[in-house]
Amino acid sequence: RGKRQRFVDKNGRCNVQHGNLGGETSRYLSDLFTTLVDLKWRWNLFIFILTYTVAWLFMASMWWVIAYMRGDLNKAHDDSYTPCVANVYNFPSAFLFFIETEATIGYGYRYITDKCPEGIILFLFQSILGSIVDAFLIGCMFIKMSQPKKRAETLMFSEHAAISMRDGKLTLMFRVGNLRNSHMVSAQIRCKLLKSRQTPEGEFLPLDQLELDVGFSTGADQLFLVSPLTICHVIDAKSPFYDLSQRSMQTEQFEIVVILEGIVETTGMTCQARTSYTEDEVLWGHRFFPVISLEEGFFKVDYSQFHATFEVPTPPYSVKEQEEMLLMSSPLIAPAVSNSKERNNSVECLDGLDEVGTKLPSKLQKITGREDFPKKLLRMSSTTSEKAYSMGDLPMKLQRISSVPGNSEEKLVSKTTKMMSDPMSQSVADLPPKLQKLSGGGRMEGNLPPKLRKMNSDRFT
Repeated sequence: RGKRQRFVDKNGRCNVQHGNLGGETSRYLSDLFTTLVDLKWRWNLFIFILTYTVAWLFMASMWWVIAYMRGDLNKAHDDSYTPCVANVYNFPSAFLFFIETEATIGYGYRYITDKCPEGIILFLFQSILGSIVDAFLIGCMFIKMSQPKKRAETLMFSEHAAISMRDGKLTLMFRVGNLRNSHMVSAQIRCKLLKSRQTPEGEFLPLDQLELDVGFSTGADQLFLVSPLTICHVIDAKSPFYDLSQRSMQTEQFEIVVILEGIVETTGMTCQARTSYTEDEVLWGHRFFPVISLEEGFFKVDYSQFHATFEVPTPPYSVKEQEEMLLMSSPLIAPAVSNSKERNNSVECLDGLDEVGTKLPSKLQKITGREDFPKKLLRMSSTTSEKAYSMGDLPMKLQRISSVPGNSEEKLVSKTTKMMSDPMSQSVADLPPKLQKLSGGGRMEGNLPPKLRKMNSDRFT
């Protein structure tokens, strides 16, 4: 695979160039100080030297113009004449006078006399302008030198990231370290996944940024960065790598941007270090070597093993594939049933109702039409409960009927017929001929057995 274009280099530099700004370039001049600070050092030094040189030449020219307009250049050697500035008779002498005044050297040979009010005004203007130029350029150079960018050079990231099992979960890991003894106060780490995708509406996002959770909910993203730490991202259903497997990494294209920021203890300024990992820099089935060992009275960090990894047994499947295989291997876990206890109750009820059907008298079994009617009735009710809501009451009642020992046959028949009131509320024409005669009037009711008479009074009156 050829070298692909990175959004963020390994050293943290972002490969982004702003073009076709049009009239927006004037915004850089409105924030001139920040613009100068952001420039490279060679341009800063060039502007620094050029500004002082131009300012010195301009002010020296102003002093020479005053001497020229007063005629001091022609009468400089006349002892009876009082010039504006003593001993200024050409441009080099005017330039030396400006330098002596600006740098407060004070040789005492060139000085302003009281006969030159315009010279006094120019001297005040020179002092104010010089203070502004000094404050601007020296302040810019000081901020440029004290920027915490160089502090980021002593913050290390591992060259590769690794994916392996940790605490029973598939985890993406990388390592960070601090080479200095001074701490990073309030150090915090964040991760972004840059990946191209297309929305359901058809919009193409070339650099879509997704957040990778490295412990934001638990506070694990707040680092005590004294020794090298291994940063972990647990790959679960909420992770963008939920369907990432060892096989799919051969065709995937993504970039993981890591941002470590904190306050430099020595200067109190905020420092940010960045790096990135592309898909070919993520090692599947690897783990980092330990770098900390206990010596006599202290812990020693061996940075020679900072980037080293070794292979460990790791499933080549994604977390999504592992969960699907787990569901397939467990047939009792059905997605349509939200509560496994309700499923178990339905199964127990099915067995209990079979016992009830076998204990019923033969006449009552003929009334139901078929001997296996209770089983089909329970299956119909369990199917309805899975689609709408759990009807656990029906199985529980039938279980109590079949589970209580010592029930008489008469009580068992009466309770069962009450539970099947809805399916048996049919027309009398559906009954067998003998039972139609029995239900036709009260003249033969006295000849019915007590069991059927009680059933008939409960169901057909």
